[in-house]
Parts: sequence; C-alpha cells; structure tokens
Amino acid sequence: MTDSVPAAARKPYSDAHHGRARHDDYAWLRAHNWQQVMREPETLDADIRAYLEAENAYTEAQLAPTKALQDTLFAEIKGRIKEDDSSVPSPDGPFAYYSRWEQGAEYPLYCRRPRDGGAEAIILDGPKLAEGTSYFRIGDAAHSHDHRLLAYSVDVAGSEYFTVRIKNLETGDLLTDEIPDTSGGVVWSADDTTLFYTVLDANHRPCKVMRHRLGTEVAEDVCVYEEKDAGFFVGVGQTQSGRLILIDSHDHQTSEIRFIPSDTPESAPVLIAERTDGHEYDVEEWEGHLIIRTNRDGAEDFKLVQAPLETPGLDSWTDLVPHRPGTLLLAHYALKGHLARLERHAGLPRAIIRDMASGEEHAIAFDEEAYSLGLSAGYEYDTTQIRFTYSSMTTPSEQYDYDMATRGRTLLKRQEVPSGHEPADYVTRRLMATAPDGEQVPVSLLYHKDTPLDGSAPCLLYGYGAYGITIPAGFSVARLSLVDRGFVHAIAHIRGGKDKGYQWYRQGKLKQKTNTFTDFIAAGEHLIAEGFTAKGRIVAQGGSAGGMLMGAVANMRPDLFAGIVAEVPFVDVLATMLDDTLPLTPPEWNEWGNPIADVDAYDWIAAYSPYDNVEAKDYPAIFALGGLADPRVTYWEPAKWVAKLRALKTDDNLLLLKTNMEAGHGGKSGRFEGLHEVAEVFAFCLLVTGKA
Repeated sequence: MTDSVPAAARKPYSDAHHGRARHDDYAWLRAHNWQQVMREPETLDADIRAYLEAENAYTEAQLAPTKALQDTLFAEIKGRIKEDDSSVPSPDGPFAYYSRWEQGAEYPLYCRRPRDGGAEAIILDGPKLAEGTSYFRIGDAAHSHDHRLLAYSVDVAGSEYFTVRIKNLETGDLLTDEIPDTSGGVVWSADDTTLFYTVLDANHRPCKVMRHRLGTEVAEDVCVYEEKDAGFFVGVGQTQSGRLILIDSHDHQTSEIRFIPSDTPESAPVLIAERTDGHEYDVEEWEGHLIIRTNRDGAEDFKLVQAPLETPGLDSWTDLVPHRPGTLLLAHYALKGHLARLERHAGLPRAIIRDMASGEEHAIAFDEEAYSLGLSAGYEYDTTQIRFTYSSMTTPSEQYDYDMATRGRTLLKRQEVPSGHEPADYVTRRLMATAPDGEQVPVSLLYHKDTPLDGSAPCLLYGYGAYGITIPAGFSVARLSLVDRGFVHAIAHIRGGKDKGYQWYRQGKLKQKTNTFTDFIAAGEHLIAEGFTAKGRIVAQGGSAGGMLMGAVANMRPDLFAGIVAEVPFVDVLATMLDDTLPLTPPEWNEWGNPIADVDAYDWIAAYSPYDNVEAKDYPAIFALGGLADPRVTYWEPAKWVAKLRALKTDDNLLLLKTNMEAGHGGKSGRFEGLHEVAEVFAFCLLVTGKA
C-alpha cells in the first residue's frame, strides 16, 4: 500500500474534426490491443497496468482507516440476505424449474423437480463450474422442450464472451458441442435438435444469428441472419407460445424483426416490418396472429396492433389497444386466453389483463405511493396464471401468482430479511422537483422514521437518465445500511428515462441531453429546500451512463456535493463517440449523436462531455470504479478522467480510482463477493459526510 498520490504521465495527443482541435494528454491509457485485453487481461501494456495498479494501491491506502467499517457494512448487508435461498419454481409440463443457493455459496444451483412434488434434481451446478475461476457468470440455462437437454452459457473473464455447452440431463454427460464467442442467449427449435444463438464480431458486437444442429461441428453452423449495419445489434429469442423464433435487429430507436416457425427451423426468416428510422416494435404470437407493440403512426407511448401470421406486414396491422398519450406501454405477454401488459401511468407501473374472448380488461391494483412492479409469464402458454413481483422502498419483494380468469392472487414468496426488517420503521415519499424549464421531476425517497428533517441529514442521491431506462422505486437490502445511519436515500427520476412516458426519454437525449443533468441538480436543490439535506451534504451516485451524469454534475455544480460515486462511468463521451471501432459506438449515435458525421453533434457533446470539461477548480470527493474487461464502458474512461482531475483540480478532497483487474461492467461476480464493493462505496459515502 502507498499514500503517494499517483500521477499519470502526460503524453500530448491531438486530433481534429470539423475544424475543431481536440487535445488529450491521457489518450495513451487506451490500450492499442484492447480487443485482446478483453479476452486476455495479461496482455495489457505494462505502463498502463502500472498506472492502474498504482491507483488501486492508493485507493486501498486511503480507505484503509474504514476497513473495520467496511467489514461491518458487509456483514450487515450479507445478514439481510437469506443464504440458503431459492427462487419460486416455475412449472413447465411435467417439471417445475428453479434455482437455489446453498449456505455461503456465491453461485446458484439450477434445479428441477416433478411439478406435483417429488425429488429434486440438480441440472446445473454453478459452484462446481466456477471452481478455479476468478470471475464466473452464467448467461443462460435453457432446457429443451422434451426436458432431456440443457443448453447453458458461461463467461469466465467478465468480457461478455460466452461459451455455450449442452448437457444431457438423463445421463449428466456433456455433449461434444461447444460454441465460443456468443452473446450468451440460446433458443431451442421445437424438435430439440437445433439451437439458435448470436455470435460477436471482432469489435464485440452481436452481428450474426447462427443455427447449430446437435452433433455437428460448429464450423458447419449456418448463418441465418447477418446484420450489415454496425449501428444495429442482433438478438434471438422466441414468443411466449414457443411457436416462433424471433430475430431482432435494433439500435436505440429502430427495430426490425424476423421470425422462423420453431417446428421448421431450417426455414428462411420472414420479415415482419422493414426498419424505418424511429419505428420501434416487438412481437408476440397468439393463436395464429401477431400481437405487436409499436410506436408507429405517432403512437409515441406505444400501442398494440395485431396482424395475421400469414400476412405480417404493415398493411395488415389493425389496432388492438390504441395509443393513450401519457400512458407508456412497456411490455406485453400473449397467453392462450389472455393478454397481459405492463404500463406506466403518472410515473407508476400497473398491470392490465385482457380477456381475449370478450375483450374485457381489468387492472391489478396496488396502494403504495411509490413502488416497483414486474410481470413474468414463465414457461407456459396454455395457462391462466401470470406471475408478478411487487416491492417498494420499504416493502421487501413479494411474488404472486395471479389467476387472470378468477382475479385471485396467491402469495408465493416474500423476501426474507434474516437479520430482521420492520417496514414501519421507514418512510417512503415521492416528491416533485421543478426543473429549470418548469418540468416536474419525480424523486423517490427512503429514510428512517427517526431521521431529523432539518437539513442535517446526509443524502445519497442516485440517478441514471439514459436509454429510456426507468429506475424502479423498489426494495434494497443494501441501502438500509446507509439509511440506518441517518442518510436520506433518494432516486431522481430524471429525463433520459421513461418515468413519465416516451417524451421524458426524448427530452433527455441527443441535443437535449443536458436536461438530464439539470434535472438531477434540481432534485438535489429541492431536497435541500425541503429540509431533507443541505448543500455539501449530498453524495451523488450513478453508474455507466449514470456515471456520465456524475461527471457532468461534478463539472456543473461541484459545490452541491460532498462526494461523487461514479461506477464504470461513461465520462469520455466525445472520444468514444468518435471511435467507431469500439463495441457500442455506432449503436449509440442515436442516443448521443454522431460527432463524426455531424458538426452540431460534435459541438453539443463537446460542451458537456465530462472528461473534456474538467477544469482547474475545486471538486467534491470522487470515487471512480472501472473494470479492465468491460466491453461497455472501457476501463480507460474512468482512468483518463481521474488522471486529468488529478492534474487540474485545486482542492485536497479525496480522488480515488479503483479498477477491477479481473472483471468487467458488472464488477465482481458472485452473490456475496460483489457486496465487498458495495461496502467500500458506502464507507466512502460515510467518510466524506463525516459519518464514518
């Protein structure tokens, strides 16, 4: 360990686009062989490795005084997790499938038992597969329709290159088939002799859907569909009915879907609707019809249409559930007698059930002021049961089976908190903060009932605000460790997500991206004005695209925050969007803009890109975390950002960088190992607010 402050070498580098010069003294931290480093981390350039390890040593030394606190936090959070836990079994034909964890295990066992009760069979042993690995993740585990085989995929580097294997569930033996470099998902044909999967290209982009026949060489696999546009990613899935295999080509605002009948897997894919910029759609199958969620014809918050399977094109689309502005249609599930859909209205989710024979609809009702809701249709199609998961910031997760015909709900599982949890000890609130342009920004709050609301409480303010992703106001066992120590925990539902409909997303992307940042700042100011916290008492937290938010607000309003936690932060936005060899760059142009082709996009990105706007001024304490094998936000983004901050900032506040040298975007693998990182982040939050 060392207390000496690391200093990255400055190696001047310049380039120019549209007549604008860009200077970058730390461009050298981007490994020239980054594709190889994803697969073989040991090939990282020695100078880059030395800098990252120096920063890691410095972070460890600076946080050493909090080691006992970290251990306490880890024990608390782990104590709220039921170690020998099990998922709720999901029925499929003669069996019910589930996963469970043994006491202290980092990885799950995948299991099944006879549907009506009987002996358990372990069909995939996660702990055994993980032996000898420093990182391990199961991507998919899909059983065949006849229940004899299991196709599963694993990543052992954190780089999201998954290898697919097939296991005979009757003998326990592995088949000789082994498929490398996939994106993880697998889909069986109806006859269980054929697998569909997606492969990644040299730039880590899912570009081809392949068909593999069991027992044949992978080199003989047939390319079913190849995506030629580097800005579109391709995926493979299936409808709830299991009758159609779906090939989905998409970027962040445009879809194009093809289908193959599952019982004729060698058929050519059938195109449903040709891609049109800005048209998003997804598909279910119901009794020979397609049920399509679409934003066509100005349906910004989406509607449902149907079309005959024989003539799936746009000319055959007829409205089933019309567009209702302000009610965002999130997802739909087609079962034999019912159609279930998940919507968001007035910022809260709701589930709507439609009887397909009568057309009658009803909602599943909930009472709390702010909550999280998820729907899952399981494996079966001919059923009246659908499963939903409900939680709030005070209420642990509850899973129910809901009978869509009788409207009865059966509680299957309530999340246990072994160390104890009393919801009545906590308060959850939903506030509205006024943004600079007058928009009302929802803010979800959780705090202990005894926390004084006189401005003295520290606050953790979390935000994301990109890709239309909504952060649910759900339950977290981890955040209780801060709340119990007097923190107010807040989630700012800022523009860039779809919390208030699709327009909420549209107003937080491209040239309107700065709304995301000013919404977050407005949320912080509102919490101060209402007495929940005070200026300089807020720790801001965000990851990935939310890490860009962290970098932006650190530049814009450093005085507002005691600290910033930026996890795998997308802070080098301009350089990344100018580098079309990186995995996510071409698909991201619809989100941020294409600065290569568009001078206006260059200028608006350059105006907010956190790395490019670091200045010689005081900053709050900052803790940045990255992953060496991360294909989404490459390790050099936080590394460059911290290096530049060290060179320019004028304060003595903590500035820490921790790069996980054996993981990627999600940090450490394992159910409990990752909690050490959570405890470390929370210790930083407590330290910089004087609560450590």
